[in-house]
Amino acid sequence: MDIQQELNKTSGFKNLALLASQVVEGYISGMHKSPFHGFSAEFAEHKIYNPGESTRHIDWKLFAKTDKLYTKRYDEETNLRCHLIIDNSPSMHYPAVKNQSLDSLNKIGYTSLATASLMNLLKKQRDAVGMSIYSDSYEYYALEKGSDRHHNMLLDQLNGLLVKKPSGTATNTYKYLHEIAENIKRRSLIFLFTDMFQSDVDEDALFEALRHLKYNKHDVVLFHTYDSETEVDFNFSNKPSKYTDVETGESINLYADNIKEAYQESVKEYFEKLRVRCGQNRIKYMPVDIQKPFDIVLTTFLLERQLFK
Repeated sequence: MDIQQELNKTSGFKNLALLASQVVEGYISGMHKSPFHGFSAEFAEHKIYNPGESTRHIDWKLFAKTDKLYTKRYDEETNLRCHLIIDNSPSMHYPAVKNQSLDSLNKIGYTSLATASLMNLLKKQRDAVGMSIYSDSYEYYALEKGSDRHHNMLLDQLNGLLVKKPSGTATNTYKYLHEIAENIKRRSLIFLFTDMFQSDVDEDALFEALRHLKYNKHDVVLFHTYDSETEVDFNFSNKPSKYTDVETGESINLYADNIKEAYQESVKEYFEKLRVRCGQNRIKYMPVDIQKPFDIVLTTFLLERQLFK
């Protein structure tokens, strides 16, 4: 028996669907003061049941009263197509965690659970969802569908992200976004989860690729995923340490306190730069801190769904 292979099989979430359901239920329970209370597809009216139609929405209570078959019609029935794009580059597997759990998530773990939670909401709304995953290759593509089988297939892909870490090579996000833009044939709401690690040159190419998605009439939301503890606040022990770029393998030796203030200022400027560039390209920019709950992701979805026309 290959011990490492067996360990890999159990290194993901034990039940991603259940965890996603718990995240969504916890989020909904805190929405009593929110305009989204009762956000699921709202019942609109009854219509007479026609033989041959699905019996799924028959109102059996009304049948007991009237002895006639009526079905419930809803206001928002499968009128949204959503495509979820996930950056699975080596840097997304930072920080290192032994086991993914709600109390201990790295960027890819947070992204996987956030994405599964979005899929949970999409399923409740009877919307169609597709998915693309890339690292140093275009790893996975699934067009938008709404079936249970399709939903479970995507969950398997998400859990698989946690099993095997990609090789330590740089990821050309812009290259795969162009390919994804060509694959998505119908106008969709697009969510991109990435930690935005790229060079200045690649950043220009990235926004060109995002403009490709916008040119195809998609609505685009960029979830900039980061770990505030280390990647923003730079909270490391002030002892001589070696810091290694997980994508390029380049390393540097330094004392954390010697560069902490300058580093924090640079990160602040970078975040602002991304916000401005996204605004200029009519892309919604949402910084997502993996140290915080999933509320910002789920709320953004509900807002964007309402605005999507």
